[in-house]
This record gives sequence, structure tokens and C-alpha cells, in this order.
Amino acid sequence: MSDSHDHPHHHTDPIAPVIQEDATSQALSAALRSSFTIVRVIMVVLVIVFCFSGMKQIGPQEQAIKLRFGKPVGQGEKALLGPGFHWAWPYPIDEVVRIPIGKVQTIASSVGWYPTSPALRAAGQEPPPGLSLNPATDGYTLTSDGNIMHVEATLSYRITDPIRFVFSFASASNFVQNALNNAIVFASAHFAVDAALTREIIAFKERIRFRLEQLIQQQQLGITVDQVDVQAIPPRQLKANFDAVVKASAESGKRLNDARTYANETTNRAAGEAAVRLSVGQADRARLVTTVSEESRRFSRLLPHYQRNPEFFVRQQQVETLQRILTDPDVEKWVLNQGPGGVPHELRLLLNRELQRPRATAPKTAPADQH
Repeated sequence: MSDSHDHPHHHTDPIAPVIQEDATSQALSAALRSSFTIVRVIMVVLVIVFCFSGMKQIGPQEQAIKLRFGKPVGQGEKALLGPGFHWAWPYPIDEVVRIPIGKVQTIASSVGWYPTSPALRAAGQEPPPGLSLNPATDGYTLTSDGNIMHVEATLSYRITDPIRFVFSFASASNFVQNALNNAIVFASAHFAVDAALTREIIAFKERIRFRLEQLIQQQQLGITVDQVDVQAIPPRQLKANFDAVVKASAESGKRLNDARTYANETTNRAAGEAAVRLSVGQADRARLVTTVSEESRRFSRLLPHYQRNPEFFVRQQQVETLQRILTDPDVEKWVLNQGPGGVPHELRLLLNRELQRPRATAPKTAPADQH
């Protein structure tokens, strides 16, 4: 007998695998389409970001230069980008170098001063001075009289030639600082220490600025000096000695000014008194000359009358004089008759009689003690 009925025979449906493969392909196709869509969106976003990353904004006090592979785009003034938005290819194709044209730049000197820290400067304090100046750490400048002093300067400047400032030097700010240091050393060598610290402070600062502007022009740094702040002090180890010298110089100047003031006052007062006395003398001289002239004319007029009859002339003058005196109520009169033999009586007057001095009273003595 056949065992065909005993062993069951498995039959497979030929349509099922085809249906399953079609569903897998469709799912894979859908996934691929979604992935491609996402990739396209990402690419579009990247392109947009790439394009907008090239937008650069230049501030109102700035200018910029666009470099393409390290070379400026444009020449001269055309290479400068003004304030506003500008587009450039992203780095490393293009590079936009900003230049603060209107902004004030500040740089400090690096020679002539002792070492300190920003914290101490902010607190207004100084590091303690050593027993002696250490040339390895303490900066200083030499003066024309062989002394030393500490000098520091702060320069405020503006960039006026951005192309030269950016492309003519590897680091233009270092050249500016070197010019400032050179000006400090140059000016110190042309002033004595006392003059730079006391009498000629303004001249010393002006010499630093003049030398700095001279170097800027010679080296064509492309900047304009706005302000130079200079501070100069004696070595801190000798501060007490310099203060004593300054005090003595101030006292000497004060006394000299007082002496000059007194001399001027005395001279002016003497000149005034001399002018007054001269004026009075000239007035007296003029009055005396006038009086003498009048008397001379009077005597000249009366002389012929006297010469004709001297006795009559004398009596007439006596009568006129007595008449004038006797009629004057303000004149005190004495009439002296002639004595025997025609001799007039003698009249003696005591003028400026000496006043009687008060008698000194004897001091009263205390009575002796009675025992």
C-alpha cells in the first residue's frame, strides 16, 4: 500500500513571496524618498547658511578691506568698505579685515617705568621700591645731566590711512609703540632731570609729542596723534631727596618773588614821591620866580622916586605901611614912642616859651613797722 496518505505533503503558495517582496521594496523606496527629501532640505539650508554667512556688517566708526585669497579686492579707496552690510565669500576664500577708523586707539609705552600690575594700578597703589634700582627689571631713562628718572606715556591715536596701516606692517601697533618709546628716550636725553620734573614739565611733554609725530611721518604709519599723556617721576629710592630739592626750589622762588615784589613796590613808591617832590619844587620855583620878577619890577619902578628924594620916599613908604597895618583888624599892634635922645624903646618878645615840666612827686614810703 502506498503511504501517500500516511505522510502529509506540505504545499507552498507561489503568490505569497511575490506580495511580500513588493511590500519591502515599497517601504525601502518610501524610506529612500524621505531620506532624499531630508538631504535636499539640509542641502538647501546649508546653501542658505553658506550664502548668509558671507554677510558682514561694518560699524559706523569702521571701515573694512575684503581679501580674496589674501589679496585686497580693489585698489586704493575702492578697496575700502564703508559702514553697512557687505557680502563676501566665506573663509578661506574671502576674509574681511575690520579697521576702526573713527575709534580712538590707545597704546602705552613699554620703557622707562618700573614693573607693576593691573590690580595695583586699578587700586591706585604702587609696588614697594627695592633698596636700589634694578636695571634688569626697573625701566628708566637717562637725562642730559647724567641722572635717571622714570617716564611713562599713553598715546591716543586715530587711523587715517587704513591701507598703509594694515598692509605696510606685520603689526602696526608694535611700530606705534616703538615710536612712542623712542620719543620718550629722545626727549629725556635733551633735558636735565630737574628741568624735566619741575621747571620745564610742559616743554618736556611737548618734546615727546614732537618727536613722536616726526617718527610717524617718517615711517608713514598712517595714524594721527590725538593726545599724549606723560608722567615723569624721580627714582623712588631718592624720592625724599628730590622732594627736599623741590621744596627748597619752591622756597627760593617764593623768596625771590617776594624780594622782586618789595623792590617793585619800593621803586614805585620812591618814583611817586620823587614825582611829587619834583612837582612841588617846580611849583615853588615858578612861584618864587614870579614873586622875584614882580619885586624886581616894583623896585625898578620905585627906584627913580627914591633917587630924586630919598628922605621923602622913605617917609612916604612908612606912612603907607603904617596905614595898611593900622587898618588891618587881624594884625596885633604895638606903638613904641621914641625915648630920650631919639632912641626908640627896646621891645623884647619871648617866642616859643618852654613849657614848665611837671614836678616829680617823691614816692611815698611806707611807715616803718612799730614793734
